[in-house]
Amino acid sequence: MKVSALLAATALVAESVSGHYIFQQIGVGGTKHALWKYVRKNSNPSWLQNGPVTDLSSKDLRCNVGGLASNGTETLTVKAGDSFTFYLDTAVYHVGPTSLYMSKAPGLAADYDGSGQWFKFNDWGPSGTNWNLANAYTSNIPKCIPDGEYLLRIQQLGIHNPGAAPQFYISCAQVKVTGGGSTTPSPTASIPGAFKASDPGFTANVYAGGASNYVVPGPKVFKC
Repeated sequence: MKVSALLAATALVAESVSGHYIFQQIGVGGTKHALWKYVRKNSNPSWLQNGPVTDLSSKDLRCNVGGLASNGTETLTVKAGDSFTFYLDTAVYHVGPTSLYMSKAPGLAADYDGSGQWFKFNDWGPSGTNWNLANAYTSNIPKCIPDGEYLLRIQQLGIHNPGAAPQFYISCAQVKVTGGGSTTPSPTASIPGAFKASDPGFTANVYAGGASNYVVPGPKVFKC
């Protein structure tokens, strides 16, 4: 009986982890940097490293569990307008949108906990009923934002299980932006606070027409 229970528990853990994923690398200019070099590593145990955050009131929504502190993460220098790519350990498995956010640090990104304002600058929503389920996501640093150090945040929202809490898969990179402009991004939002349980894109049932006219949760996308 004990052996059966252990096997069942092991199978349950394996099944739960196999459906998860984590953004663990960033690349710029054709260079794919080492795991966690410029991306804050969460403090989950190794078997749950790629697990989601589900509490809308938690500060873990910023940069994942334990992500309020740098913990030795280095800061990557990027030019405004540069292309960058976030890479995952495995391709996104759960349907839902992927979004990119930035928050300017008052000083060094390594000292910043993300308690300031965040702006969103890219959404990958559905195309018809199809979702962009990829193993890497590429975008560009906005050209017009001011120079300085930022947390660069990627978020994939798993809404594959209607009736259960949607799952946030989150990572933050530390970047230093150079060659930028003077535009103050807007609108902005605090995290937590940017996402509400009543948001249509949070509660949409993707199996019952919920992908039609889908609105990605969070503030509107900022464009230069």
